[in-house]
Amino acid sequence: MKRLLLLCALAAALAACKPEPEPVAPIATPGAAPAVPGAPAVAASDAKLEDVSESTSDYIIGISYQVPAEQYPGLAAELKKYADAARNDLVEAAKARSQPGGATSAPYDLSLSFTELMHTPDVVAVAADGSSYTGGAHGAPLIARFVWLPKQDRRLTAQDLIPTPAGWSAISDYVREQLHAALSQRVDADDLPPEERAEVVKNASRMIDDGTQPDPQDFALFEPMAAPDGRLSGLRFVFAPYQVGPYSDGTQTVEVPAEVLLPHLAPEYRALFVAPAAATPAVPR
Repeated sequence: MKRLLLLCALAAALAACKPEPEPVAPIATPGAAPAVPGAPAVAASDAKLEDVSESTSDYIIGISYQVPAEQYPGLAAELKKYADAARNDLVEAAKARSQPGGATSAPYDLSLSFTELMHTPDVVAVAADGSSYTGGAHGAPLIARFVWLPKQDRRLTAQDLIPTPAGWSAISDYVREQLHAALSQRVDADDLPPEERAEVVKNASRMIDDGTQPDPQDFALFEPMAAPDGRLSGLRFVFAPYQVGPYSDGTQTVEVPAEVLLPHLAPEYRALFVAPAAATPAVPR
């Protein structure tokens, strides 16, 4: 995949919140497309999803919509707004580069693809994955997730699902435990000297804890996990590079099963999830 770089405005905003000095992958704002200055508003009636292919001496852009989202105009508008914001940011960066004193390296590039993750009468989920390179040693990914409720004609957000601080504390604890366990396995596989291992674990653990605060903003990216009966068996939370680990660790995910989520879900969404199986009573002998 081509080298990547984060949308400039989002990198600045998120870098201010995280101690990691490197760029941070853009995380979709709950309930809306990323808040990028200058991003055009897209009316649902105008959200026609058409692939984009542009090539100039300053930039190369490729955007692909591999989703049948146009049957849901509101969802299509969300996708198009996200893509338009990414494209506009790249074009503006290319314009600035062409000014006196601007960079003169290889053309900037944007590659973004929307793919369908789930499509049921109750839930439609779309993933946006790609890259934007506007200079520097390397870029950063563009990552967003869109979960749509067709019957309610609106987007489902993390804040909608888990409305209480206690719920986010429970989910944060579960996710941190999984991420720390995965970290230990990776470090053990590297067979580092004890002092170096301790330093790696210390730094990576700090990133995990900083990136998984009990706050819906840290869990804004999630994917529904399908159960055999069409309901949801859980949620897969997605963490972009730099959120819970260094860039070299890439995008990380943690699957949270329905039994962990159910006690904390808003009542109106519990029917979307599979209820835990009741224990089978012992048979007297």
